[in-house]
Amino acid sequence: MSSDSCSSPSALAWIRSRVSTSRFEPNVEFSDDRIAELIAYACEAPSAYNLQNWRFIAVKSPASKQRLCERAYGQRQVLDAAVTIIVIGTLNGHEHIRANIEPMVRAGLLSEQELQSWVEDTERDYAADPRKQRDEAIRSASLAAMTLMAAAQGMGLDSGPMGGFDAGAVQAGFGLGPAEIPVMLVAIVSKILLNSRSSRSSRVIRNPCSTVQNEEIGTTQIPVAASR
Repeated sequence: MSSDSCSSPSALAWIRSRVSTSRFEPNVEFSDDRIAELIAYACEAPSAYNLQNWRFIAVKSPASKQRLCERAYGQRQVLDAAVTIIVIGTLNGHEHIRANIEPMVRAGLLSEQELQSWVEDTERDYAADPRKQRDEAIRSASLAAMTLMAAAQGMGLDSGPMGGFDAGAVQAGFGLGPAEIPVMLVAIVSKILLNSRSSRSSRVIRNPCSTVQNEEIGTTQIPVAASR
């Protein structure tokens, strides 16, 4: 596939070089400022209607790591990571949409009338539909988690997403509200311990895109660079 002149080689290289790491060098600590910077980048993720329906809990103290590890089926990376971010999706993002959009009005990017229409559209789509609220919370939090991992890579760090945890136990153990669901854990560290599954040179091979391509593209085999 050809790339146009506006492509970003570093971003494309990251996509094909990223690994999900599970063995970390322990006893590494991150400053609060560094963690705040990571989360600030995660908040640049897109969300429908600009809901920004996510929240993050940074788990970094030994006691909190142990508490999370117990709720993540004893997975060691929670203890060894410098920080593990609990990425939370919020079900009531539509209730805060006005506050999210008002800065655009103050910046002269939207009129008050456009703001009101935006708020009405958002509330109409989500207020009476719990299933859609949940679906959107999971979508938004997943996008934020991926953006968080990209930010970690850009800051010279390594990360690993984790879906293996008891959601109810995490919700209760970390004080999540009734409108919050833990969607993903992202463990972050400055250095990985290489092994057969997490080595940079042994990245899991992906299926060729010809196996999942849209039929409208046609049946021509699309060349795919070998996964690393």
